[in-house]
Amino acid sequence: MIGAGLAGLSAAVRLTRAGHDTEIHEAAGHAGGRCRSFHDPVLDRRIDNGNHLLLSGNRSLRTYLDAIGAADEVAGVAGGGFPFLDIKSGERWTVSPGGGFLPWWIFKASRRAPGTRAVDYLRALRLFRADKKDTVAEVLDDGGALYRLLWEPLAVSILNTAAREAAASLLAAVLRETFGRGGKACRPLIARLGLSETFIDPALKFLDRRGVKVGFSRRLGKMVFNGERVSELYFGNEGIFLGPDDAVILAVAADPARQLVPGLIAPETSRAIVNCHFLLPVERPALTFIGMIGGLSHWLFVRGGVASVTVSAGEAIVDEQAEKIAVRMWPEVAGALDLGARPLPPYRVVKEKRATFAQTPTEAARRPAAASEWKNLFLAGDWTATGLPATMEGAVRSGETAARLAVKYL
Repeated sequence: MIGAGLAGLSAAVRLTRAGHDTEIHEAAGHAGGRCRSFHDPVLDRRIDNGNHLLLSGNRSLRTYLDAIGAADEVAGVAGGGFPFLDIKSGERWTVSPGGGFLPWWIFKASRRAPGTRAVDYLRALRLFRADKKDTVAEVLDDGGALYRLLWEPLAVSILNTAAREAAASLLAAVLRETFGRGGKACRPLIARLGLSETFIDPALKFLDRRGVKVGFSRRLGKMVFNGERVSELYFGNEGIFLGPDDAVILAVAADPARQLVPGLIAPETSRAIVNCHFLLPVERPALTFIGMIGGLSHWLFVRGGVASVTVSAGEAIVDEQAEKIAVRMWPEVAGALDLGARPLPPYRVVKEKRATFAQTPTEAARRPAAASEWKNLFLAGDWTATGLPATMEGAVRSGETAARLAVKYL
């Protein structure tokens, strides 16, 4: 296994449960990739490198958490809906899907976004007929309130790409597995303590108990291809020779994968995510999140004494100075949390300039399958052709797929 991010760990867990000996080699000094937590000395708190909202319909993530014994490490939020705030007007509302399979909730105004009608939600069915070349805006932007208040912010956060260029087919795939399966499949969930504590550390413990070795600071520099197989792996000057009963799952980002695999066609452009974490003046024990409309901030997550703001598709601000970003965000955060006019607290800005591939129709068409042209080499990562966007659910599912193919080969 090359890579100990979420895709690699997912594959390793599945291989281990299937009874296969597994070794993991990770280039960084830690596991998790873009899904991890760390202690920040400025805030003196443990924070995530980015915010992630799960949905109860994320079946691959839920299966993965069950397997590593971490199912209880995610929690629902009060009310179970999607709260929003219009930063300019101050208006608040919650989109609250019901618990049943049929979307009866859209006929109740209190469960809908303000100024929207039930028929507006039904028009979203156009997504499921969209061509792979269509963008979200082309399919859903009818100039109405629902697009601005729900579909556009959801699309940007899920696809990390502006709705005017994001692939409608990828948004449709998510809605089909969540909203399309009724209210029980679209309840929002948040990690109780942190990303590492929920998705990474329990997996490492699971693998360690079963004798799986994880080597950190081991960057794969070269693969040797011999006929239809990968025959050698080189980590610096150290070589590993592969026998006929060995398989390789390459669970790294798209760029290093292209450098390692001859002729690999994969997404080439990326989009940024910017997160800013603020130390709150008072502890807030309840987990919560708020969608922010009409300002710089997109989503606000609160856990304990830290408020974390996410700006998806953040190319416009990713090169700005951290202080400037924090100064612009803090009034929006303070207003959303009813904190009044408080001075800027301690903060930490985390920038992921290449957070995901640009999920446009063109780039989505470049996603490779998990099976490669070499019989014992399989690809995993949220950039592969999972049928889903580059999300945590997509990453875990890619690992499942690669592991399933590897088991079949072995």
